Amino acid sequence: MSARKERVLSGIQPTMDSFHIGNWFGALTQWVSLQQTHDCFYCVVDLHALTVNHDPTKIKARTLASFAQLLAIGIDTSKSTVFVQSHLAEHSQLAWVLSCITGYGEASRMTQFKDKSQKEGADRSTVGLFTYPILQAADILLYQPTKVPVGDDQRQHLELTRDLAQRFNSTYGETFTIPDTMTVVGNSRVLDLQDPTSKMSKSSPVGAVFLMDTNEQIVKKIKSAVTDSDRAVSFDPATKPGIANLIGLLAAATDTQIEATADQVTGKGYGEFKQQVADALVARIEPVRNATESLLKDPAHLQEQIKTGAEKAREVASQTVATAYSRLGLLTEPS
Repeated sequence: MSARKERVLSGIQPTMDSFHIGNWFGALTQWVSLQQTHDCFYCVVDLHALTVNHDPTKIKARTLASFAQLLAIGIDTSKSTVFVQSHLAEHSQLAWVLSCITGYGEASRMTQFKDKSQKEGADRSTVGLFTYPILQAADILLYQPTKVPVGDDQRQHLELTRDLAQRFNSTYGETFTIPDTMTVVGNSRVLDLQDPTSKMSKSSPVGAVFLMDTNEQIVKKIKSAVTDSDRAVSFDPATKPGIANLIGLLAAATDTQIEATADQVTGKGYGEFKQQVADALVARIEPVRNATESLLKDPAHLQEQIKTGAEKAREVASQTVATAYSRLGLLTEPS
């Protein structure tokens, strides 16, 4: 009998029309690889997108586009459970339970809320933004994963998740698996093309390359990427962060180690080098863009896959909620 695969869960927000290559070369390439070795649950977390101002018509289109892009990059629905967060009421149900055992002080110490509320102003920050990490904890614990791939900016949230799971288990009885951190591998620090001291972000359209960018847009963005006053390529992240970032992108696009890529391009002129990076990104992104567009042209088939994913996810999520409710002493719904 073969050993049961470890379960992994991860999610991504549909806050833009397209993922960018920082998402792809960071977390999402790992999502694809994990399908071969783990029982994977992947979620488009649309409820989290409600914590900031949003356009109701855009969030629908972006959720569909996000789901399509996950399939286009290689997420296989026959190997992974892929679903949309809001299609399962269990996420909100468990989030309320967890909020009732979360201290106000520990919730207020979440650094992401501090950062975002400082930018927006306390009066404009919503309760949803404040409780975002608790919903995230519910997203995770519902599916009883043993591992959660997280970047540095999410480690504090996973620690809260672990604390809440342990607190519930010790108070009401063993209910939740305590998930461990799985370090995101790959080129997880893809930097902004216009500010190579910052991570690539959807909030910087000219500094990010998106999976749905045209070939012309990709080439233009790479050719206008900030470098330095030198003229010859060399890999030195401290003094030449722009060039180092482009070398990292070339390595990711060609699935080559950074060291080997750096050796290959050292000494080239910036013009020739940027063209090489642009060509490699176009070659890697174009098939994904084409596959996404093809999927979006058949929304009925895409919706069917979304429905199937929700049904598979609900088999696990409903059992977790039922167990948690029972442990809490809530009255069982009459059959």
